[in-house]
Amino acid sequence: MAKGYWIGRVDVTSPEAYQNYVKANGPAFAKFGARFLVRGGAFKAVEGDARSRNVVIEFPSYEAALACWDSPEYKAAKAERDGHAVAEIIVIEGYDGPQPG
Repeated sequence: MAKGYWIGRVDVTSPEAYQNYVKANGPAFAKFGARFLVRGGAFKAVEGDARSRNVVIEFPSYEAALACWDSPEYKAAKAERDGHAVAEIIVIEGYDGPQPG
């Protein structure tokens, strides 16, 4: 079964208030088996527009990734982020097929 991912590109507009979101999202992520693969960090935009913060979160399945997004726990956490960041987030199914040889 392919894993699921959240891919987020974020510009934080109120860093201190954004920390409330960071603290609040843990229970939702733990409930749905999330694991951060990318959480900020150095990057170089090699094509297209960039935002200041990038995040990739892995879930056991695409269904778990969607369920987390739709959960009351995450909605409460997201309310802490609203107004303190501009984000583009996609929930996407991972690829579990052949790789280049």
